[in-house]
Amino acid sequence: MEMKVIRAGMLTTVQDLGRRGHRADGVPLGGAMDPFALRVANLLVGNPEDAAGLEITMATPEFEFSEEGLAAVCGAEFESVPSWQPISFRPGERLRFGPCTRGFRGYLAVSGGFDVPVVLGGRGTYLSGSFGGWKGRALRDGDVLRTGTPHRGVLGRWRIDVRILPEYASSVAVRVVRGAQGGEFGAALAEGAFRISPQSNRMGLRLDGARLERSSSAELASSAVLPGTVQVPPDGSPIVLMADAQTLGGYPQIAHVIGPDQPLLAQLRPGDSVRFREVSLDDAHAAAFARERNLGRLHQGLEGRFA
Repeated sequence: MEMKVIRAGMLTTVQDLGRRGHRADGVPLGGAMDPFALRVANLLVGNPEDAAGLEITMATPEFEFSEEGLAAVCGAEFESVPSWQPISFRPGERLRFGPCTRGFRGYLAVSGGFDVPVVLGGRGTYLSGSFGGWKGRALRDGDVLRTGTPHRGVLGRWRIDVRILPEYASSVAVRVVRGAQGGEFGAALAEGAFRISPQSNRMGLRLDGARLERSSSAELASSAVLPGTVQVPPDGSPIVLMADAQTLGGYPQIAHVIGPDQPLLAQLRPGDSVRFREVSLDDAHAAAFARERNLGRLHQGLEGRFA
């Protein structure tokens, strides 16, 4: 099956769940900013969780399908497009996205997954490196993507349990575990209020608001960083690293956002607000386990639901 890009939107890229095993070579994890949304979208059309889908940033793309199949849109919500459920389409039918009404990044999965080359173990687009995804770049009007063999429809009547979904909002509190230099900032991170800066991107979210002051002036050696690491540069304005973050950083690491709460950050727009709440490592593990348990139940419940 082929899908033609009628209107590409502001920033639409092919993404999967990232490249693992190449950080020693300086290759970021990459992949979907909101991996939970992509995983669910894939499950809703009968794909493996890690199949390649599209990450749609805010704007209003339009696509045309050459054959019958299924699609699902999760994460951000758009007018005229149902969210968190399978969408059947016929040959020649178009999927038109209206204005984004909630969140910032939507994920489109198509049954069969998008058939793009595997580069360094992943299919996602790494924009800074100009590789992966569709020709190493964002989609453009007129691009034509191929997919694998699609499912034709769904069997029976069912719907997803909304209780498993993240509590997306324009003002969120995210859980963090203390970073290596967390003790050098006191309670400043938890007590501060921050807004997403317009200078944010897939590498990291820059935060405007309370300036964080470090009690030590000792030089730091560069150390490993990951999506979710909260760094504090010399100007005191924290940066939360995201999917395309570098592999090493020399700024103090005040905290790390736990995995289950990173999708909340991925859906924030410039100007939205975020607060941080410190939790124990045991609490972080429990939250991650609960998320995987819910996704496992969804996966099990969808077995045999596709024609």
